[in-house]
Formats: sequence, C-alpha cells, structure tokens
Amino acid sequence: MAVPFAPNMTTRHEGISVLGEGHRRFWDGVLVELWEAEGREGARAEYVSEHPRLFVLLDQSGGEFEMLLSPGMRTRPKRHAPRQISFIPAGVPLWSRVSRTTYVRHLDLHFDMEALRRRLADEFDPEPFETPRLMFTDERLMTFAGLIAAECREPQPLHQLYGDSLTTAFFIDFLRSTRRLGQKRTALAPWQLRRVTDYIAANCLRGIRLEELAELVGLSPSYFSHAFKAATGIPPHQWQTDARLKRAQGLLLGSDMSLTEVATATGFYDQAHFTRMFRQHLGATPAAWRRDRRG
Repeated sequence: MAVPFAPNMTTRHEGISVLGEGHRRFWDGVLVELWEAEGREGARAEYVSEHPRLFVLLDQSGGEFEMLLSPGMRTRPKRHAPRQISFIPAGVPLWSRVSRTTYVRHLDLHFDMEALRRRLADEFDPEPFETPRLMFTDERLMTFAGLIAAECREPQPLHQLYGDSLTTAFFIDFLRSTRRLGQKRTALAPWQLRRVTDYIAANCLRGIRLEELAELVGLSPSYFSHAFKAATGIPPHQWQTDARLKRAQGLLLGSDMSLTEVATATGFYDQAHFTRMFRQHLGATPAAWRRDRRG
C-alpha cells in the first residue's frame, strides 16, 4: 500500500468559513479532499501549494465566486460556476474572492507527481502540469469527480483499488483533455506583458532571472517563457538585451563616454561583448553607429 503524502499548502483567507470537518482520502499518488464552505460578502483567500492540484466546483449557491492568478486582476466576465474545473500548477499562487454571501462544495485533488511518474512511466508527460487552466468544463472529468466525491464521503469506503482506479482514470483523462486542446500556448495578457516589460526596463542593467519575471504574473517559468514569446515574438532574455541596447544608444548619442564605459554602464561583460551584441541586433558596430548619427 502506498504511503500517504501531505501536501504543504499555504492558505490565507478572510471572511470564509469551513462547514463541517470535510472528508479526506488518500489513494495511490493522489490526496482527495471534499469541502463545504461559505464566504461572506467581500471574502477573499490566497492559496499556494507545493503540489499541483485540481479544484472541482461541485455545487454553488448565492453570490459570484472568482478565481484569479493575480490579486489585482480586474473582474473577469467569466466566474466559477458549478461543474467547472481549475488546474493550478505547483508553486503558482491562486486568489479567490466572493461578491456576496456564497455557499460552495468543492473537490480538491492534490497530485504526488513522483508517485504518478513511477506508476505511468513512459505515459507520463509533465508538460500539462506547468500550465494553469482556470474554469474549464469537461463532462468526462466531472463524471469521475462525482464518483470520487461520493467515495470520499462514504463512511465505509469500498476496496482501496476502487479509489486508486477512479483517481488514476481521472488523472489520465485530464492528460488527454490537455492533448485535445492541442496544448496551444496562449500569449500573456496585456496587463501581464506590461507589468513584465516595465520591470525589465527598470532592471535591465542587472541579471534578471526567468523565475523572477514568472513570479510577477503568477506563472511557472516554463509556461511564462512560452507565453512571453507568443506575445512578443522573442524570448525574455532577448527583450532584456534590447532594453540594454536602447540604453546604450542613448549614451552613445548623448554623452562622450568611451565604448568601454558605455559597455560597463549598460550591463555588458566588456567592450567586445557589447560590440558583438550591438552589431548582431542593430547591424553596425557601436563606433560606426555613433559616427553615422553624429554626422
């Protein structure tokens, strides 16, 4: 029998009350929790887990319930509704808020990726677990979710293999649902792109880690990198290089600094590196570019 794992999830909430004690079951590689809760008007919460998880909204009554990847995101035209599913990758913060008093019953499935990788071997594909998917519908997954929820609250559950089979089927069908979407990479939203590019412009003279940029918009580094390129046509590191070169162009035209001084001031390793990158991106050496524009 598999050893249960205990997901480490940080939760901060205001105005949300858990109803009852909830129900919890551990099946091979998956921890399942069934909860009922009530959120008062203006209630909000923040969650981040070290394991990926699926949030299935089974029932809801009362006000509107939103899930967001940024606490400052404007109200979305689409709210979480019963029979909708959200997937949140490991380490990605998630915020929720309630417009007025709302009752929800939901199912959480926390995945032990190492255990599932061992079980599925060659069939395991980690790619879908790097991409957030909020508020999607899938009737096949909801059928499995209903069976899992019923077994989770059963005082005398059936054989362990029954729960293992249900959660494994759910897990595999989730992977198939991502393939049905073609795993198309979506571009960053305009607010995300603006936040990242403003940050790069302000910090381009130092090394900026990919993780640092991804955290700004609540995405995994891998997904962020693809989404940034989908939005701009270039990877994040090239955008930073372009920002440095724009700074360098300003210094070349507006000062009498030597090429070595300009290279140092704009974050390049040395004059040779600066010259190589300048010619690669702008088609001329810094000296020739300055000479041509100064007439």
